[in-house]
Amino acid sequence: MSQVLDRTRIQDIDALRGFALLGILVVNITFAASGFPIHLAQNPAYDSWLDHSVHWLSSVFVDMKFYLLFSFLFGYSFQLQMQAAQRAGAAFRPRMLRRLGGLFVLGALHGVFLITGDILSVYAIIGLVLLAMRRVKDRTALLVAGGIYAYLFITLALAALFVDTTQFTDPSTAVAAAQETTANLAGSFSAVIGEHVRALPTYGLSLLTVQGPTTLAAFLVGMVAGRRRLLQNTHGADALLRLIQLVGFAIGITGGLVYASGGNGDTRAVLMSVMTAPFLTAAYVASLLRIMHSDRGEEIRQLLAPAGQMALSNYLGQSVATMLIFTGVGFGLSGQVSPLETVGLAVGIFVLQALLSHVWLSSFRYGPVEGLLRAVTNGTAPSWRKLTQAA
Repeated sequence: MSQVLDRTRIQDIDALRGFALLGILVVNITFAASGFPIHLAQNPAYDSWLDHSVHWLSSVFVDMKFYLLFSFLFGYSFQLQMQAAQRAGAAFRPRMLRRLGGLFVLGALHGVFLITGDILSVYAIIGLVLLAMRRVKDRTALLVAGGIYAYLFITLALAALFVDTTQFTDPSTAVAAAQETTANLAGSFSAVIGEHVRALPTYGLSLLTVQGPTTLAAFLVGMVAGRRRLLQNTHGADALLRLIQLVGFAIGITGGLVYASGGNGDTRAVLMSVMTAPFLTAAYVASLLRIMHSDRGEEIRQLLAPAGQMALSNYLGQSVATMLIFTGVGFGLSGQVSPLETVGLAVGIFVLQALLSHVWLSSFRYGPVEGLLRAVTNGTAPSWRKLTQAA
């Protein structure tokens, strides 16, 4: 019975990772679909109340939330990998350095050839900090995470008070630049790569100012949660989960509403989103855990867990799919798909990935990219075969 419970709780982690993949795709597909989000501009072709409503809902409930969940789970899995190395009697540091090196290479190739922006290379770089801090006490890790958010609060608040960001953003110039980017994305493979490379400085600035620091904070919180096996020691009836839902939704949705009302270019709105997004992310986690441990929640876990178990393959596969749909390498639909249709495509891609993940894992132990990265991590030949069960 305990083995069944342990397996269920491991599937909880995979299911949460699958859920995070869906949210990340909903965000990333907008940057693949046209050049307007990259330049913080509104597409004149999609200016109806429905288009604005889709953007508004995404700002409230999706933007800046799901990469935090993915980062938290990275930190959690980091601790699980450390424990696995100890059980195997292997040195953890060389294994993790090889893993981070493999992630960095995958991320660099991904960000240049497949989509604007990348998280894998960022994880690899910030993962070095996590590796260096792997032996710090829980209290120290949480203090550093809290200090990161205090730093962001101070810097963003000062920027909101004393920096006039409107002087840097001319709407007509932004629209013109967005139209050029959209045309290039619908062009040849070399034009697509050129746009990906040109976006790197802007993306790098975002990583330095907000996404990078918050990713490290989520890594550290995830590492502490992994040490305490929080996701393996919970069940749907936990009073703590209900409290997290109550507080998380109240604060998180309030912050999301402010962010959606202010827009991407409003520093005060960004500040509110950065400070409140972790609460909404935590509420999502608590809600999904409660659902999966309810009488009818097993189907949700079974749907999401295979996709999360193959998270790396599916993350890269999402970029391949969006590239084929929107760029000139495939159908060239950049700038021709409405916001609602874009979200529909994201859901369709994810459902297909969930089904394919289930089929793949019925025959193989690891996803295709996971098997390669595991081989790099362990310094062994890649293998995907399932272990034969003893009678």
